[in-house]
Amino acid sequence: MTAGLAGLPIRDELRGHTPYGAPQLQVSVRLNTNENAYSLPDEVVAAMERALAATLRDLNRYPEREAVALRAGLAAYLGHGLDASRVWAANGSNEVQQQLLQAFGGPGRTALGFTPAYSMHPLISTATGTGWIDGRRSADFGLTVSDVVAQVREHRPDVVFLCSPNNPTGTSLPLDVVSAVLDEAPGMVVVDEAYAEFRRPGTPSALELLPGHQRLVVTRTMSKAFALAGVRLGYLAADPAVVEAVQLVRLPYHLSALTQAAASAALAHADVLLDTVEAVKHQRDRIVATLRDYGLTVADSDANFVLFGQFRDQKAVWQALLTRDVLVRDVGLPGWLRVSAGTPAETDVFLAAMKELV
Repeated sequence: MTAGLAGLPIRDELRGHTPYGAPQLQVSVRLNTNENAYSLPDEVVAAMERALAATLRDLNRYPEREAVALRAGLAAYLGHGLDASRVWAANGSNEVQQQLLQAFGGPGRTALGFTPAYSMHPLISTATGTGWIDGRRSADFGLTVSDVVAQVREHRPDVVFLCSPNNPTGTSLPLDVVSAVLDEAPGMVVVDEAYAEFRRPGTPSALELLPGHQRLVVTRTMSKAFALAGVRLGYLAADPAVVEAVQLVRLPYHLSALTQAAASAALAHADVLLDTVEAVKHQRDRIVATLRDYGLTVADSDANFVLFGQFRDQKAVWQALLTRDVLVRDVGLPGWLRVSAGTPAETDVFLAAMKELV
């Protein structure tokens, strides 16, 4: 915290914290933020340009407040019998999760997550005045039914965060774990599926459990598989009552007309945009196999990134890669680093650098 902040009457629970963010450095191979390495296809760019152009003359008016057309498009994409009443959209899945904590968390309430997991969950909890509880994972970063049930029973949290695939480990959850949490948890269960499109065949989605589970929420994003990190569009699927609840706390006209237009145009070309998913998965699997051939320990991944180690000093390895013009992520997990799956050329450079280092 800066000297300037120290002189302000900032909330006590915010003191000593630093803003979230990965290093934004100028390097040739940037593999630290799990972006989709492939640029938007020309036909999608053209469609988005037309959609934005049609919106520009009406920017003197507020956007469509409930984004019903966009939500209907997202529901159609997800399938599972969903419609607009069961989908909500906001500025990235982070805002969606913040709204969930504003509605179901807050002062005097707690949220439980199983770390290592997405580092924004405890930060959003702190920002909304929700107490954060660090849950445990096994040595292979997995979660078992007995593990999660015992921890939920111990802490009785108002909100439980489950990540599948998990960030930073890339591991997915079997549905019996999610079901067990739903049966035991007294409050909301949020399954963060930001990387769901990159799952290996046969890996289920918690969307299958939505019928009959009013307290289940599944969050997704268009930042990863859709290659729209710059648009900032996240969404949830849940019971209509959950959508009503987050509408109580959302800011007025929170999704700009430009965001809605760009996201809707992208959804209309989902098949084209998702063509890159298989290419990314191929590079991910290549990274896993090659790093294991190098003798490193690598976590199984259903995401577009790979967690690898175990190093005596991961910071030294991170720096050694940076000197070779490759930027990966030090997620603060001793002995481990995370690398995003990039293009074939980027993967070549990363793997060649790692071969030198090991």
